[in-house]
Order: sequence, then structure tokens, then C-alpha cells
Amino acid sequence: MIDQNELLPKLRRVIAGAFPGAPEVANFRRLSGGASQETWSLDAESNGNVTGLILRRASGRRPGSSAGFGLDTEAALIQVAEDHGVPVPHVHHVLQPHDDMGMGFIMNRIKGETIARKILRDAEFDAVRPKLARQSGEIAAKVHAIPVDALPELPRLGAAEQLAQYQDMYDNFYYPHPVFEYAFRWLADRVPADTDARCVHGDFRHGNFMICPTNGIVAALDWELAHTGDSMEDLGWICVNSWRFGNIDQPVGGFGPYEELFAGYESVSGLPVDRDRVKYWETFGSLKWGIMCMSMYFTFNSGLDRSIERAAIGRRSSEAEIDLMRLLTGSPKGL
Repeated sequence: MIDQNELLPKLRRVIAGAFPGAPEVANFRRLSGGASQETWSLDAESNGNVTGLILRRASGRRPGSSAGFGLDTEAALIQVAEDHGVPVPHVHHVLQPHDDMGMGFIMNRIKGETIARKILRDAEFDAVRPKLARQSGEIAAKVHAIPVDALPELPRLGAAEQLAQYQDMYDNFYYPHPVFEYAFRWLADRVPADTDARCVHGDFRHGNFMICPTNGIVAALDWELAHTGDSMEDLGWICVNSWRFGNIDQPVGGFGPYEELFAGYESVSGLPVDRDRVKYWETFGSLKWGIMCMSMYFTFNSGLDRSIERAAIGRRSSEAEIDLMRLLTGSPKGL
């Protein structure tokens, strides 16, 4: 693990070589990060001009992505997405071995907000909030339109593969949840035909969008779970109740209706939304989040990470059970 004082001189050399005018680094600070990844904010200053940047960097020996690929692949994916009209931060530099900083990349720092509570409740977002569901659909359509042969190597994950992955994870907990087991059976009986092979963001939801009060969604962030598979997966995931942040009557991220999401998607893609598949993936997403919450609890309980955040998220598996019962019993709050 490298500390800030050791990292800064190396970063200065990288910035001097990667940007015209050899700008100086200022306001360098760590924002967040866990065991596998760090996020740093910095300014590149030259002749009175300031460029806000973000450094994403892998910590330790891990490549920095939970999807099985490294940050170099994520950077390449973001660059391809930008080339195909997806709003993303511009990647300026991918770290190389001679940079001696490990694996990572430097991208633009986009002005805006990602905190859902602020976006859904603060008055400054009142004007753009009604547009966000449609914008989400438009952006998802652009993601799914990226030609597969233009992508870096990504995992191929259809419904069957992911169902098996989460079944194994659940079984290893030895902690029965009858609602989850019923959901597994329901999903296994309805696995959609594996005919789609599009670019899937993999974590397309409120919280991973940079949103500004004037233009709405200005960037899709956090591509580390990207893969190829069923395009309807992204549309289902953004509608999972956990990403509505309390606004249950607004299924798309807590800020809009299904109809606006679908209209935005269809207007850009020219393809009809398969609502049955969206419901399948919304249901799958609720189960997946419940299993992820269980994982947080076991990480906390094992002593590997005794943070309050792990414990707080761990207890939310019960919320996922309620969401699944709503979806599986045909509640009008669902699709």
C-alpha cells in the first residue's frame, strides 16, 4: 500500500508528461476506496488554467475490478463508450509500468452530484428531476449500441451464468432465506433465451450517474461490472427498489416512471423494450442485492471489515426479501 507522500512525486511526473505545458499538481486528496481500489481528486494547474482530474488506482495486488478485469480494461471501455456517444469522463492517461504507480487511469473530474438523497430532494434539482428517467433510457440505449467487436475483452454473462454465480454465493453462507430460495426457483424457471450479446454496463443505476442541476445526467460512472449479455439487464437494475432511495412510487431511480425510461430507450435504439425481460432482471436484481447484503454481513461478522457501513448494509437483506415478495406476488408497485 502506497501512501500519499510516496504517490505524489510519481503523480507529478505522470501529469507533467501527459498534459501540455507540464502543469503542477494541486489539491491532491483521497476521496474513497476499499481494499482493491482507490479514488483520488487533484487539479492540474498551468498558467492559470485548472483541469479537475480523478485518479482511479488499484491497491495492493488486486487488479482493481470485481468483474475479473483490471482498471486498464475499464479505462479502455470508457474510451470506447465515449467514442460511441455515451456521456462519460474523458480518460487522459492509463498508467503504464514505467509510471511506477500500479494499475489505474486518470480521467476528467465531472461537475455534478451522485448522492441520491440530494438529487431526489434538494430544490436545486427540481428542474431536471422529471427528465432523468428518459435520459437514463437514452443513455442505456447508447451503451447497448456499442459494437461488441469494438469492446475490450469483457466477460460474457447471461442470466443462467449469473444465476449460478449467486446461487453458489448464497449456498456458501449456510444461512437459509426462504424468500431468496423461492426467488431462485422462480428465476430458474424463467431464464430468458440467451440470444442477446450487447455491451451491458452492469451497475446502471442512480448513484452511478453524475447529475447536474441544469443538464441532468452528464456522465455514467463505475464501469467495473461491465460485460456482454442481455441489454434488458441494465433497464431492470435501475428499477430495483433499493435504487429508488425511498421513492417507491417512482420505479426508475426514485425519479421517474417505467414509461419514461422505456420511451427514452426506444427513441434512441429504435427497438422495443421487452417488458417481461425487464421484470425478470428487476426481480433478479432484487435477489442479487439481497445476496450482496448477506455478503456484507458475513464480511462484517467474520472480522475482515468491522466498519459500520458493512453492518448497516448487511441488515438490508430483509428489505430485499420484501421487494421480492412484492414483485413475485404481482404487486401494482412492480412492473
